Amino acid sequence: MSETTAMLDEAWDLSPAVALRPEPFGAMAYHFGNRKLTFLKRMPLVEVVRALADQPDVRSTLQTVGVPEAHWPGYVAALQGLAATDMIRPRVTSQANTVQKGVA
Repeated sequence: MSETTAMLDEAWDLSPAVALRPEPFGAMAYHFGNRKLTFLKRMPLVEVVRALADQPDVRSTLQTVGVPEAHWPGYVAALQGLAATDMIRPRVTSQANTVQKGVA
């Protein structure tokens, strides 16, 4: 399984230390912890980043936002870049929630 395919099946969230500020070109993402500033230069990418928390995985997020499947590798690469600077991070799910739902 490639890194692209693996990320598609993972749940991600915007880091709680990150603020997104809308801009005419897309958005600026500022991380208050590591003081990194990142420019998101495409509105569809901004929509993907904002929608991550509402979807079960990256694949669902891309589908919901309407990103054509042929463009997914580019979006995954952008998300991997955001993950490398802790702008987004894997969603933490507690095992207690899983046990309560009868999944464990």
